[in-house]
Amino acid sequence: MQCIRRQPKRTASQENILREQSRRVAALNGIRLGLKDDKDLKFLLKGSQLLKVKSSSWRKERFYKLQEDCKTIWQESKKVLRSPESQIFSIEDIRDVRSGHKTEGMEKYAKDVPEYRCFSIIFKDQRKNLDLIASSEEDANHWISGLAKIIAHSNSMNQKQKLQHWIHTCLRKADKNKDNKMSLKELKDFLKEVNIEVDDYHAKKIFQHCDKSKTEALEDDEIEEFYKILTERKEIDKIFQKYSDAEGFMSCQNLVRFLYETQQEEDAVVAAPALIQRYEPNERAKRGNAMTKDGFLMYLLSDDGNIFNSSHRKVYQDMTQPLSHYWVSSSHNTYLMEDQLTGPSSTEAYIRALTKGCRCVELDCWDGPNSEPVIYHGYTLTSKILFSDVIKAIKNYAFKTSPYPVIISLENHCSVDQQKVMAHHMTTILQDMLLVVPVDGNRSQFPSPEQLKGKILVKGKKLSREEDPTGTNGNNNLEAEDVSDEDEAAEMEDESVKTEVEQKGKSDTLKLAKELSDTVVYCKSVHFNGFEDSSHPRPFYEMSSFTESKALKLAQDSGPSFIHHNIRHLSRIYPAGWRTDSSNYNPVELWNVGCQIVALNFQTPGTEMDVYQGRFQDNGFSGYVLKPEFLRDEQTTFNPKSITEGTWGTKKKLLLKIISGQQLPKVNKSKNSIVDPKVTIEIHGVQQDNNKKQTKVIENNGFNPKWDEEFTFDIEMPALALVRFVVEDFDMSTKNDFIGQYTLPFTSLKQGYRHIHLLTKNGDPYSSSTLFVYVNIQDYD
Repeated sequence: MQCIRRQPKRTASQENILREQSRRVAALNGIRLGLKDDKDLKFLLKGSQLLKVKSSSWRKERFYKLQEDCKTIWQESKKVLRSPESQIFSIEDIRDVRSGHKTEGMEKYAKDVPEYRCFSIIFKDQRKNLDLIASSEEDANHWISGLAKIIAHSNSMNQKQKLQHWIHTCLRKADKNKDNKMSLKELKDFLKEVNIEVDDYHAKKIFQHCDKSKTEALEDDEIEEFYKILTERKEIDKIFQKYSDAEGFMSCQNLVRFLYETQQEEDAVVAAPALIQRYEPNERAKRGNAMTKDGFLMYLLSDDGNIFNSSHRKVYQDMTQPLSHYWVSSSHNTYLMEDQLTGPSSTEAYIRALTKGCRCVELDCWDGPNSEPVIYHGYTLTSKILFSDVIKAIKNYAFKTSPYPVIISLENHCSVDQQKVMAHHMTTILQDMLLVVPVDGNRSQFPSPEQLKGKILVKGKKLSREEDPTGTNGNNNLEAEDVSDEDEAAEMEDESVKTEVEQKGKSDTLKLAKELSDTVVYCKSVHFNGFEDSSHPRPFYEMSSFTESKALKLAQDSGPSFIHHNIRHLSRIYPAGWRTDSSNYNPVELWNVGCQIVALNFQTPGTEMDVYQGRFQDNGFSGYVLKPEFLRDEQTTFNPKSITEGTWGTKKKLLLKIISGQQLPKVNKSKNSIVDPKVTIEIHGVQQDNNKKQTKVIENNGFNPKWDEEFTFDIEMPALALVRFVVEDFDMSTKNDFIGQYTLPFTSLKQGYRHIHLLTKNGDPYSSSTLFVYVNIQDYD
C-alpha cells in the first residue's frame, strides 16, 4: 500500500493569513460577478448543513459550501478514497434550481417536509438531480436566491470578464503554497491547467520576461503582465491595425467601413455608434465616438460578433400560416432518460425536452394499478410513471421556452375505463390549455401556430362515426368503438420484446372511449394507405406516423408526392424498431421532403441531435421553423433527389477560414493531458450539398491553437443546408475524442470575422470556448 505523505501542519497565524487571503479572493470574485456585499453570496461562501435526499431510507446530512472562486460548490462526502474533484461541481453545470417538491425525488421522498425548506439542483447533463432539505426557510431561500443570482450574473458576464475570472481561478489553483506568488514550476503547472503544453525553454523565457524584480517568482503586476501575454490575440490585432490610427483608436467612420466591407452589415451607419457605446470600455474613446483594441475584441466576442445571426434569436418568421407549413421540434418516447429496453422513465425527461424547445411529446399509455394509467415502453423493463404526473409536468413547462402550441402524441394501449381516466386527467389538469373545439370556422386547413398560441393539442385515434373532428356532426350517443392499433413497440427487433408481443396475442384493433376521442381535434391518427388522389382529397386533419425506413423509402421513391402530401397533412416520423439503444437517424432527408414532426430521441447526444438543435435554434428557439416556399407551394415541382433549375433560391459559394481556437476544454482531466485539436466542417442538406472538410491537427495546445486554413463549399440549396463545426482531440491509435461543436442553418450565417461559441455534447454552451473564423458567401457564377 502506498504511503500518504502528510503536509506539514500550518501554524495558527498561517491559517489566519490563508483565511484572510481566501476571503479577499472571494470578495474580488463577488465584485467581478456584480454581487459585492450580497447577503446570499456571503451565506453560500460560509456554507451550511443540508439534508441530501436519495430515497425513502436515504436522507443524510452533508455540508455544502460555495468555493472562493464563486464558480464551484464543494460537497462533503463520507465515501472512502473519494477524489477531491468528485466532491465539487460547477455552477456552469446547473440548468435550474427549483424550490419545493418539484422533482420526482422530492415528490416521493420528502412530502413530510414543508415545501419552503426544500429545493433541488437540476444539472445540464445526464447527472441525477440533487434533492436537498435546508434546516430553515431562511437557509433554503439563501441557497435558492444565491444560486439563481450567481447563474444569472455569470451568464451576463462578457467573454473578456469570463476569461479573466477563469484565468485568475486557474492561477489561484496553481499557487500550491498560497503565497500569491508564482514560481517557474507553478507557472508550468498553470499552463497545463489551461490546456497548453509549453517546453521548458519557452516557459522559462516567458517567466524571465515577466520577472522584472528578478526574485524568481512572479507577483502582482508581473502576474498581470503574464496574463496579458497569455491572452494576446495577434490575429485580431492585425485586423484592428488595418482600420485604426497611430494612437490605437478606430474612428466611428472606420468602424462603419469595417462593418460594411468585411462584416457585410447593411445597417453599418446605424450599428457603429451603438456598438461603440455597448462594448467600448475606455471612456475617453467612447466620448470621442471611437473604439480601442479592447472594445473591438469585446464586440467580436459578443452576440453582435457571433456567427449566428442575432436577429434570428427572436421569432422573425410569418407565424400565421397553416400548422403543416412548419418543421416542428419533436421528441420520440419522450419519457425515457436512456435506452428503450431497461432505462428509467421520468417526468424530468418531459421537462428537459420542453425546455429544449420541443413542441411534440410522446406518451406511451398502458393500464396501471388503482385505475391510474401509466407511461412506459410497452413489453420492456423500462420503469413506469403516472400519466397524471406527466400531464402536470407538461402543464407546468409547456410554454416556458416557447408560446407556440404543444402536441401530445398519444400511443394508447389502455382499456376503455382507463382511457376515460386519461381524458379526465387531461381536461381537469390542462383546463383551458387543452384544445377541444376548433379555433375558428375554417375547416379546410390547419389553423396557424399564432392562432394556437398557449394551446395543447392531442394527436390520437378518433371514432370513425364522428365524421369530422373539426365539426359538430359526431355521433354523441357512441360510447366506444374498435379502431386500428398501431403499436410502435411491436416493431422493436429485440427478441424479448417480440416474444412478449406474441404472448400477449396483440390484436390489430383497440376499443376507443368516446371521452378520449373527443380530445382529438386537429390531429387524427390514421394508417397510411398511399398518397391521396387529387380528385378525392382526404381531410387535412388526418395524419400518419411512419418509421424512419418507410419514410426514407417514400422520400427516395416518391419525393414530389411526399412534398405535396406534407403541404396539407402533418407527417410524424419515428426511429426504427432496431434502435433499442435510443440512437437517432438523420432528420435532414425527411425535412427535405417537408415532413414536419421528425421525432428524435432527445436523451441521446450525437451528430443527429446537434443538427436538430441547430435547425431549431432558428426563429427564436420557438420550436417552429417555416418551411421554404418550395415545400409549401401547391404548384411546386421540387424534388431533392434531382435538383433542376427552379425558384428555390440561388446557388451559393461558401468560403470559410478557420483562424484560431480559444480555451478549448480538457477532454481528459489528467493534469498532464493536453488536447491536439482539429476542426471538421460538415454541410448537411440535399445529397449534392453533403460534404466534410477538416483542418490539420495542432499538437498540445487547447488554449490558443492557430490553423489559418481556408475551405470552399458549393451550396445548391441554401434554404435546406446546415453547417456544423466539430472540434475533436486527435488520437492516432483510438477514436478521436469530442471537444465541442456548433451547428446552424446556412441562412443564419453572418459574414466576416466571427466567433463560434462551442457547445458541449449535450448541447449546452461552454463558458468561454470559441473558434475564430472568417465567412464569405457569394452567388455562384
